[in-house]
Amino acid sequence: MDTKGAGRSLAWLLGTWAVTRTVLLLFVFRVYAFPGPDVTSDVSVIYRGWYEVLQQGTFPLDDVTWQYPPAAALAVLSPAVLPFLSYAHGFYVLACLADAVVLALLVYAAGRPERSARGAWVWVAGVPLLGPTVYARYDVMVTAVAVAALLAGARRPRVMGALTAFGALLKVWPALLLVGAVRRRAWGAAAVTAAGVALLFAVSMPGAFAFLTFQRDRGTEVESLGALVFHVARHFGWQGQVLLNYGSIEFLGPHVDEVSTAALALTGAAFGWLLLWRLRAARFAPHTLADAALTAVLLFTVTSRVISPQYLVWLVGLAAVCLAHRASRMGPPALLVVLASFVTVLEFPLGFSHVVLSDWYGVTLLAVRNGLLVAATVTAGRRLWHATVPRSADTPFPPRAARQEETPVSP
Repeated sequence: MDTKGAGRSLAWLLGTWAVTRTVLLLFVFRVYAFPGPDVTSDVSVIYRGWYEVLQQGTFPLDDVTWQYPPAAALAVLSPAVLPFLSYAHGFYVLACLADAVVLALLVYAAGRPERSARGAWVWVAGVPLLGPTVYARYDVMVTAVAVAALLAGARRPRVMGALTAFGALLKVWPALLLVGAVRRRAWGAAAVTAAGVALLFAVSMPGAFAFLTFQRDRGTEVESLGALVFHVARHFGWQGQVLLNYGSIEFLGPHVDEVSTAALALTGAAFGWLLLWRLRAARFAPHTLADAALTAVLLFTVTSRVISPQYLVWLVGLAAVCLAHRASRMGPPALLVVLASFVTVLEFPLGFSHVVLSDWYGVTLLAVRNGLLVAATVTAGRRLWHATVPRSADTPFPPRAARQEETPVSP
């Protein structure tokens, strides 16, 4: 074993992380100004406002921009553990700490048999491509929980289930991590944890689930896949508007409801495909859990009415876990996600004014970014299907004994 080479590789990894994250902190601390709109206002204005309300023991019931599950309150309140810093500065430090936790988990996983340091490099290289937005949203904290859940995986199904449920109560999407879980203990732990935490919030803080109504009423956000219809239509006389609505910049006007409904229908179709895959899948390797999670989150991201820049943090984290497994077939989708991350920072915040105006530069950036995400989704879906579903329709499922051999047993 080349311990000297491994040590150099780790030093390069940690050094790259330290340099890139220092640059991100310099931007969010406003030592240097990042071009484009100020991405830190969400923390210093919106999160801080929620913080003041949550400290009173209630959720922001009159604020339609509060569209998060109840455990999100913990992320918003978290800067209270650093009382010697301002709210915003405390939040950025904790976001960086969550980033470091993800790296530590991936480095630890890389040292085990059949694992690779590729995943850690995907995280180190992919996150800074998104710019300071990464530390100016709480998504990196949610991603840390999701990465921990996936790495617990089949060896500790109860831990995986509990972390997944907690992540889902932070921001819903980690619930999709269960799509590839084959152990009943994972599902059971997730159900118990979700019920317990949800009940705790429901009885202790009014309005814990008001976010469901606010999410239902959202329209088509300007960065989503469906928004491309209206970006192009504006050049041919479409008479709608681009306005701040429900906390994001959305299209309002003729046919927006139809496009939003179509997006919901596509999400339903994505769920149907995942259900069909789960019914047909018969070969479950250790990396299948992560591969299925990346595929599922990609499907629900591209079909969503909203594709905010911070959503790419989730995808980078999941791609990193996939590539932490040597046998994972998600290399091409992971590369596409990293490329989409780079185009995302060109689109927001650097080129966001062009996107809002729907000029051809903005439309091109958006089309390229969303095109990369669609390509990643299709590629991930095809690779997951071919890796897990038997070719012969006559024998879609192997004998139970064979299936158990392919699925790792927890200690």
